[in-house]
Amino acid sequence: MERSKQKQMNQDENETDAAINGHFDGRVKIPGWSAVGGGGAAGSQSSTVPSSSVMESWREERTRSLEDNEISLPSIAAAYTNILKGLGEDPQRQGLLKTPWRAATAMQFFTKGYQEKIIDVLNDAIFDEDHDEMVIVKDIDMFSMCEHHLVPIFGRVHIGYLPNKRVLGLSKLARIVEIYSRRLQVQERLTKQIAVAITEALKPAGVGVVIEATHMCMVMRGVQKMNSKTMTSTMLGVFREDPKTRDEFLPLIRS
Repeated sequence: MERSKQKQMNQDENETDAAINGHFDGRVKIPGWSAVGGGGAAGSQSSTVPSSSVMESWREERTRSLEDNEISLPSIAAAYTNILKGLGEDPQRQGLLKTPWRAATAMQFFTKGYQEKIIDVLNDAIFDEDHDEMVIVKDIDMFSMCEHHLVPIFGRVHIGYLPNKRVLGLSKLARIVEIYSRRLQVQERLTKQIAVAITEALKPAGVGVVIEATHMCMVMRGVQKMNSKTMTSTMLGVFREDPKTRDEFLPLIRS
């Protein structure tokens, strides 16, 4: 009993030490993903592969409609009014009279990814091409919201895939990034979601996704390091299994 109790105490202490500013320093466990070995890019490396349930979940993702926005706007605005009061402000003073409504509509825009489904975006954008060399799109701008603190995350996304006679319109890669990033997110999950969507849509030989981002929860609070960036990667298929493919991809996105 004493050994079991001590083991649990040590585990609790380790989990506490790993939590920094509401984030976990290390691998994030996401339901539906199973851990395996493998390589990745520098920074916070992904060592998981998607289970079949997650691979299919991308098809049914819309959880909010335009009608939902209209219905929920008053309650969201009222919540912002309470926040202003809780901060010691007067919501009735001139400069704040319309702030709750502005903030509510802005938050709905920041999270508009809940209104879209990846499958709808890709329906008319997949083409059969006799091309089996690596396709890379880098420096895709990304703006998201940290689900721990509701403050911005922004950065760049780099995507590479090895086609299996099917290619995706390049602008649609940016749309995949936009849809997933315009939701409450953690960077690790966002990286995996993008890779899974491309894998399911194209059935390529492999996919690599790398995100480098700045988290305002680290810049404005906590450690307050202005130049800190978080790197995450997900490698699937030959990008995970073949070091040569991975070594070709990583230098190209850095150049």
